[in-house]
Amino acid sequence: MEYIIILISLITISIILKNIFGVNIKKIKELSKPNKLDKLTQKLPEDEEVCKQILKLVNNEEVKIQKSVDEKNQTSLYVVASNSIIIGNLQKSHARIQTIAHECLHSIQSKKMLMFNFIYSNIYILYFIVISVLTLFNIIQNKTLQLFILTILGFIFFAVRSYLETSAMTKAKYLAKTYLVQTNLYSKEEIEQLTNSYEEINNVGIPFTNYSLVMNVIVKLVIYTAICLIKLI
Repeated sequence: MEYIIILISLITISIILKNIFGVNIKKIKELSKPNKLDKLTQKLPEDEEVCKQILKLVNNEEVKIQKSVDEKNQTSLYVVASNSIIIGNLQKSHARIQTIAHECLHSIQSKKMLMFNFIYSNIYILYFIVISVLTLFNIIQNKTLQLFILTILGFIFFAVRSYLETSAMTKAKYLAKTYLVQTNLYSKEEIEQLTNSYEEINNVGIPFTNYSLVMNVIVKLVIYTAICLIKLI
């Protein structure tokens, strides 16, 4: 009965948080579609060159830059372990400037926090897998304690990752605007159109990112609780 209550509570919490964060999947899909503003940023250099120029703006030119080998991959990523930025296939999207700025901002965040997030995230995933397997084989007896520990670990994961992502996403619009102004390729009106679009993306993207991080934690708790429940049947 205890685990059923926990499961119901977790599902209820996820539904409530979705409404609180105002997650709008339809809006996200609309923003990811081709946009009339996409043509504006086509006059800019290739993504790698844009990244170099933005890194110069933040005084961090030591970062390695590479283009994703997968043409379908649109995800960009800063890897703290190798101090490198992997750029997804964003060339046709006007949002690529803000996305690249976002990764450049990650590169100047606290290296201690970034490395902690990198190591801790892997430990967190490994811990979840290990206790799930051990519980399935009846090796772990105190399941409630493990559920509590998993909750605490999840809270720490969310707090650190949310701070890093929210900070980068919030500042990316301003860094992207600074870069666009510096290029001297756009009128004030065009820059305003692009930055307004970036703000619109952030208004949807920041809540969605934080909700996704919360769900990352909740899903693990739901799975482990379900395993505990199965072992009682």
